[in-house]
Amino acid sequence: MQAYRDVPLKRLRAVRNPEAEGRFVILLFVRFSSGLFRFDWRALTATVCFGAGLFASPAWAQSPQKIVPASAPQQSAAPIQTPPYPVVATPPPQRTGLNIVVLDPAHGGTDPGARGAQGIRESDLVLDLTFQVRRALEAQGFQVLQTRSGNENPSFDDRSAMANSQRGAVFVTLHISSTGLPGTVRVYTLADMPSRASAGGILSWDFAQASYVTLSRKFADAVQGQLAQRFKGSPSNVQAASVRQLRTTAAPAIAVELSSVSVQDRSDLIKMMPGVADAIARGLAAFRPSYVLPAEAGAQP
Repeated sequence: MQAYRDVPLKRLRAVRNPEAEGRFVILLFVRFSSGLFRFDWRALTATVCFGAGLFASPAWAQSPQKIVPASAPQQSAAPIQTPPYPVVATPPPQRTGLNIVVLDPAHGGTDPGARGAQGIRESDLVLDLTFQVRRALEAQGFQVLQTRSGNENPSFDDRSAMANSQRGAVFVTLHISSTGLPGTVRVYTLADMPSRASAGGILSWDFAQASYVTLSRKFADAVQGQLAQRFKGSPSNVQAASVRQLRTTAAPAIAVELSSVSVQDRSDLIKMMPGVADAIARGLAAFRPSYVLPAEAGAQP
């Protein structure tokens, strides 16, 4: 301590000690010329701050703080370019355009059809039936055409021509039989028939139904299934018959026949008509998805 006697009233902060191998020794006392020593609390504060700086400085050196400048207003990104995908050709459109039903009240005019003992005439009763069927079909969203609405008697070809002139139509001819179990209903289609075309590829008028026999049977099956549920004794299977106006119809075509004019009271047949009409409408609605029309004019389904 002799080396510090000549330095009165002077604080001694730190002295390098060669024997401390590079470490610093902090002197926290002040020696006066009188030989007294006093503790210097400010030196202690400085020492703590100095030490904290030594420990903190490596961490700051390893993780320097970066000043992020204020972001500039963002600009809208450029639109994203889609890759040039290959173009797939669109298939030819198809239409499930079964929207028209041609109803054919059989007979009419000078042809009364089947007649019963009580003065029941088929041609009159089928007009009443047609009214009921039309109302049920229109409730299902179908457009309905009639081959006759009064006591006319169009030819067979005229009846078929009405359906043949429509795109996506079906044909339903309505009858009342002269015999059979009263209170039952049957559905008929044509039997298989050969397709006869002329040399130019034009289908013969008398064999117009040939290309539609399969669809006609699907239609008939749907309707007969509905009828069998409503009218006890009605067959569950469709029957084949040579119904003239079906042969020349180039569309799905069926004949629906109620039994029969032999009933004692006309009202017995009238009571059946709403159920028959509903069965035809429901059967046609079930058949509708099966009838897909090609886009090309003149092509067969």
